[in-house]
Amino acid sequence: MKTISEARRETPVYGEFDVVVVGGGPAGIAAAVAAGRAGRSTLLIERYGFLGGAGTAAGLSTFCGLHANVHGEHRRVIRGVCDDVLERLESRKALREPHLSVQKRIQAQAYDISAYKIVADELVLEAGAKPLFHAFAVGALKSADDAIEAVIVETKSGRRAVRGRMFIDCSGDGDLAAWAGAPYEVGDGKGNMLYPSTMYRICGVDPAKAGEAWEKIPQLMEEAERMGRRFPRKKPIVRPQPNPIEWRANLTQIRNPDGSAVSGIDADQLTYGEIEGRRQCWDTFEFIRGAAPGFEDAYIVEIAPQIGIRETRRVQGEYMLSEDDVLGCADFADAIGVNGWPVEAHVAGDVKFLFAREKRGFNQLPYRMIVPQKVDNLFVAGRCASMTHGGQSAARVSGPCFVMGQAAGAAAHLALQSGVAPRRLDVGKLQECLERDGAYLGREAAAVQA
Repeated sequence: MKTISEARRETPVYGEFDVVVVGGGPAGIAAAVAAGRAGRSTLLIERYGFLGGAGTAAGLSTFCGLHANVHGEHRRVIRGVCDDVLERLESRKALREPHLSVQKRIQAQAYDISAYKIVADELVLEAGAKPLFHAFAVGALKSADDAIEAVIVETKSGRRAVRGRMFIDCSGDGDLAAWAGAPYEVGDGKGNMLYPSTMYRICGVDPAKAGEAWEKIPQLMEEAERMGRRFPRKKPIVRPQPNPIEWRANLTQIRNPDGSAVSGIDADQLTYGEIEGRRQCWDTFEFIRGAAPGFEDAYIVEIAPQIGIRETRRVQGEYMLSEDDVLGCADFADAIGVNGWPVEAHVAGDVKFLFAREKRGFNQLPYRMIVPQKVDNLFVAGRCASMTHGGQSAARVSGPCFVMGQAAGAAAHLALQSGVAPRRLDVGKLQECLERDGAYLGREAAAVQA
């Protein structure tokens, strides 16, 4: 690539904070709330004008991974900051009852996107954390080989530097960790990443006529495929929102012309993917409107502002959560929470699910997976945390992201309080802190299983 020389510049310092969080998805929300509630000066940097990550910007509108199938009983196992989110959504009548998903073996829960944005604002502000919207993180400055001094952001006010003592990368793509020199992996080692999707919402549905259309639409698609119609992928998700005249649609799959998954860290591929995703939205919607009862007068009320990326960089930490850990319901002495979602592999043209082999139905998440190698004042939380390709296929969803974010925010406070690097933190104190703040670590279940 050709280069040009830019003039040397002095970058104004926006501020100095105890904890700087990059990315405002569920991990970033929980991290900022946990650090703010601990009394730490906290800045939450978000590229958009609202929080929620894929749950808002990518139009997901459903919490996955809040529940686990525990010995045949569906239980919510994600607690702590997540409790506050759900309670406030419920008080606004913006939360639908959990529904059975994924072969009717585990629960998911739909919510209203606009209400989620407002709830996230409230929780972050009430915790004493400061959001900085429309700020795109573009680089990092290091004070030493093993520490970050500042993150560089581009804003409508110009380029700014944000100094911090502890940093938490909740960018989804592991941007900050990569800039700081932490090692990472992309995909499965063979160039394959989980395929992204573009979500959209349909309004004007007649719920009485539609009935359980989430069962009927896949059948209609299969019938159409036998007649020669082609769809982006199998296993579509078309489900009602809290208001039953509005439904969400998750049935696209965005691939490059060569068939590979569109990369969320390649600008040209992202551009292509956004256009192709919108094309697929309209194509699949026209089929639903023409084939499914109750959708005759429906219309697309929103195509998500951003393509839904499932996997890019996975930062290598002190431990990498594996697919076998998920399927075997692994326990860890340094547990910070649990994950009950199955392995959900978005492969070419399909979605493959693998469920836990043990009836307990969940694995613990180790503290070491949010502590990256080589950088001493950084945590990673969310889908860019330390997981293998298979492990990330499960623990990338919103429930485990809330867990990792809350643990990172609490750990940042305790590391500063103790004057130690994250990898030398007393994890027992962190676990006590998390449980005191309402988080569920699954420790009693681990003791029984042992």
